[in-house]
Amino acid sequence: MTEAFKLLINLARIREAGAHLQRVWRDFDRRGFEKQALAGLDALEFKARAMQVADALEAFLPEDFDRAAGIIEASLGPPGEGDALGFRTTPAGLAGWICWSLGEYVARRGIETPERAFAALHALTQRFTAEFAIRPILLRHPDSGFRILQAWTRDPSAHVRRLVSEGSRPRLPWGLQLKPLIADPSPSLPLLRALQDDGSAYVRRSVANHLNDIAKDHPDQVADWLREHLPGASAERRALLRHASRTLIKQGHASTLKAWGLGRPLNAELHFQVSPKRLRVGETLRLQVELKSQARQSQSLAIDYLVHYLKSNGGSSPKVFKGWTLQLGAGETRRLEKTHSFRPVTTRTLYHGTHRLQLQVNGKVVAEAAIMLVEE
Repeated sequence: MTEAFKLLINLARIREAGAHLQRVWRDFDRRGFEKQALAGLDALEFKARAMQVADALEAFLPEDFDRAAGIIEASLGPPGEGDALGFRTTPAGLAGWICWSLGEYVARRGIETPERAFAALHALTQRFTAEFAIRPILLRHPDSGFRILQAWTRDPSAHVRRLVSEGSRPRLPWGLQLKPLIADPSPSLPLLRALQDDGSAYVRRSVANHLNDIAKDHPDQVADWLREHLPGASAERRALLRHASRTLIKQGHASTLKAWGLGRPLNAELHFQVSPKRLRVGETLRLQVELKSQARQSQSLAIDYLVHYLKSNGGSSPKVFKGWTLQLGAGETRRLEKTHSFRPVTTRTLYHGTHRLQLQVNGKVVAEAAIMLVEE
């Protein structure tokens, strides 16, 4: 997490929270809240800051959760409209990143009163997002939780409708994994069915990401979804389903490729080159592909490439990268070019040595190359 990110929860945001909470509840110990929330803040990372503010809320809001939730709701600014993001606190009330802590408080103290907790999260998600806070409550109370989420698919707020999908994603980044839904995603499927043609692109993007989550554990279910929902789909639904299919397409999942008309093997002469053959960490590799069609009709092609990253034990780990999606006309020659950076990233350690690259067309490896990564 970058330094700039953690500074989104800072002294000014905490003092704003104290001021607005005291505005709606005169007996709120603003000084005590701010002292606890700010203690050692500079040394804390982003999530730790949010959790410390939530600790202070627990210490200074009323014991009665219904009353405390009402205070939080009254402290909020106007709800966001449409797909607009960029929430921030104003003199009218709280919004933006400080609401992460407010949501965490609701998740902790409202865990045994799901109806009241969901009502508070309904308000909070319209000023930031409640996708993290809703998850422990949904795990504890799945029956009432999914009943409420189903009703929210018809909510007038796009932010609430997005929460239906985003809050129930099995593998939400940064969020608590919903292991029962990883094992069996069927409870969320009626929600996605209700939202996949939503008028909000913000909502549809979440549905696509939710389906992509499911694809990681149940690829055949997503392929079945494509067979049911792709024929006759609008342009907006096709875009959603294409985004939802991205992992399966890169993995060469046969049924998914077939659904998109990408199941046929390549019928072309192919040349694959990479340069330079030796490069240092931080430098960029150039990939060149030449295709000469030998078919009498157009071919739909999904072309990706795999980099087999060297591991510390001498083995390798492949990662698929998006290349090109195209129509290769009958007898056509097409030249394609792409660059790939070997600069270090926080999620991957680069080791010196031979790295294999493979070119994949419609899920099948059709060419290979290798490069040597050397010391700087």
